[in-house]
Amino acid sequence: MKLETFGRNEWAPAVGARLVAFLPDGRHRRVCFATGSTPEPAYAAFAAGGGALDDTEVFLLDEFLLPRGDPGRCDEMLARSLLELCPSPPLALHTFDVSAEPLDDECRRYERELDAGGLDLAILGLGANGHIGMNEPGSAADTPTRVVDLHPTTQQNAARYGATSPPSRGITIGMRAVLAAAEIWLLVTGEHKAAILNQVLTGPIGPDVPASFLRDHPNAIVIADEPATIPR
Repeated sequence: MKLETFGRNEWAPAVGARLVAFLPDGRHRRVCFATGSTPEPAYAAFAAGGGALDDTEVFLLDEFLLPRGDPGRCDEMLARSLLELCPSPPLALHTFDVSAEPLDDECRRYERELDAGGLDLAILGLGANGHIGMNEPGSAADTPTRVVDLHPTTQQNAARYGATSPPSRGITIGMRAVLAAAEIWLLVTGEHKAAILNQVLTGPIGPDVPASFLRDHPNAIVIADEPATIPR
């Protein structure tokens, strides 16, 4: 897994420009987008740099089990941080229906949509405990799309994102589909992520730190800012 490092102020423009180049006009792409505070400035740079999603199928990486319209939901965050900044909607938008019953059937439906064409790119963030998506520690490399119990730090993040009540569960694309993506970008910023990023890059590969599985992927890259690459 390659590592590219940029200065604090250069990181978002660099990621935005890379995404503009990855999504040229007229080329159909299937891309999974993470949400949260890390990718927001990169998405803004993408939109400001002329980026468009007209030919892109957008897949939401994960979703909290919160009522539709709750500001802490991942689909709401993706709309605010990316979709509403682009001049036109994406070719298709794939999201989770967390009100579906049973939820296991909804997970299988989403998995079928993923498998129908795969992912050209998965854009991921890195959790403080090493999770990607909502694949919390203990997630094996072959886990499917599924309902998960959330780690307390993940629940706290939902509250920080504006959730009206902290969710205890969510739905996530599993490690199997993430690792099947043709290309993966792991976005990491801030000195508070330095220790876990060092574990991802140099520690044992296994379910204790799910992001470590990316080291076995043939086309994965970490795009980090300098503070995230200096272990403390």
